[in-house]
Amino acid sequence: MSVSRRALIATAATALALVGVPTSAGARTVSSPRPYVAQHYVAQHYVALGDSYAAGPLIPLQRTDPVGCLRSTNNYPALLAAILQIRDYTDVSCSGATTVNMTTPQAVTLGTNPPQFSALRPDTDLVTLTISGNDIGFGDILATCTRLSARDPLGKPCERQATAGGTDRYAQRIVATAPKVAQVLEGIRARSPRATVLLVGYLRILPPTLGCYPVFPIARGDVPYLDGVEQRLTAMLADQAGHHGAVFVDSYAGSLGHDACQLPGVKWVEGTAPTSPAAPVHPNLIGMHAVTSLALDTLRGPGG
Repeated sequence: MSVSRRALIATAATALALVGVPTSAGARTVSSPRPYVAQHYVAQHYVALGDSYAAGPLIPLQRTDPVGCLRSTNNYPALLAAILQIRDYTDVSCSGATTVNMTTPQAVTLGTNPPQFSALRPDTDLVTLTISGNDIGFGDILATCTRLSARDPLGKPCERQATAGGTDRYAQRIVATAPKVAQVLEGIRARSPRATVLLVGYLRILPPTLGCYPVFPIARGDVPYLDGVEQRLTAMLADQAGHHGAVFVDSYAGSLGHDACQLPGVKWVEGTAPTSPAAPVHPNLIGMHAVTSLALDTLRGPGG
């Protein structure tokens, strides 16, 4: 997902004072595929794909390859690679990415991120992917709901507008995005047929009810509706993973009680006015550690 790219770039100046570029590592050779249920998971070539929920905008340290991707050295791919001691690791996630950017370049500030699939190899044995939030326009949905909430903070103006005419326009966007996610998963399988593929879902942004207006400026009545939008997105991702050879990491279910309305140190996603170094409405460092833990639990399987 992504909030306004203009807002992200505007706040990036603060993070750039802490910019760092991780060192690269030599390649290693894989001889056979690794089952994802192995209790002590081992991988040798790991590729991380995805959007800003993978990249970690404004979480120190920010990489410069390119600057405009707002990719952190402490995002969940980097943390996962470190814990698994994977030396041959490539992170091409990029803030603002959509499913299109798996196969086409993405123009960003001060550079271009190459097609993310260009990082995949036949010997790649682990792939993580977080994608679809920008395809459904979740940042625009939040911006619209925030604007409407100012007029009716106790009501549900966003739900009324989204469902006017008897059709839920945001639910339709999720349905339309499903085949795009399927195509991405099939594209990974074609390029890296032996890889374990983790489709990593999105952390919970809002609580199930009430919210915390005006700290997170969504009308009280719209909180269950927007939480429901994220539930639909999560269900779609889980369904696509199940049908296209991937394993779903349910970050949404795993983050109950850690939404953006919680106190600093408890919340895993920042609100519209971050209280820790992270982009608005994006995972903070604690959230990235939490997603890493959820991914590890998935890889290691029961008893791992």
